[in-house]
Amino acid sequence: MIISADAIERAKKIQLIIFDVDGVLTDGKIYIGNDGELFKAFNCHDGFAITTAQKVGIKTAIITGRKSPCTANRACELKINSVKQGHMNKRGAYKELKAEFNLTDEQIAYVADDVIDLPVFVQVGFRAAVGDAVAEVKELAHFIADNVGGNGAVRDVLEFIFKAQGKWDKIIRQYTAVEDDGGDYNLMQ
Repeated sequence: MIISADAIERAKKIQLIIFDVDGVLTDGKIYIGNDGELFKAFNCHDGFAITTAQKVGIKTAIITGRKSPCTANRACELKINSVKQGHMNKRGAYKELKAEFNLTDEQIAYVADDVIDLPVFVQVGFRAAVGDAVAEVKELAHFIADNVGGNGAVRDVLEFIFKAQGKWDKIIRQYTAVEDDGGDYNLMQ
């Protein structure tokens, strides 16, 4: 994929990244147990990138149409800053997030896969699509991940933002330092 200068400039401004869940943080499959319990698979590389984003000062949020305890549990585990579940019309949740974080559209990114995401997708400053997003989402995206939803696409998007913001080298240096003080990696220093 050819990356435009416009995409890089847009990514530099991002202070909040919003994720859809089914098809973005997961592969879109929903497993239902005998008792009706839902199961979803989340990608560890995506999770690492989300927690890294927070360590370097980028807030994270979820807007999803479905309500799911496993989504709530994963969001809690990753310390995602805000979770909006059960929003089939995502515009209201988006408006709440803008107010909650006191941000403009230009400071917000959204990672999408399907047409339900379009009402918010067209408003944000940086639009990212997972590799297997529908054509309508890809056509409007500033960045399309190499990987598909639930399989490292979120990692692709976040690495692009980290690099655009000049944070990637510092992240890598933190993990390749010869001396280890035994503490948590504090990437904000």
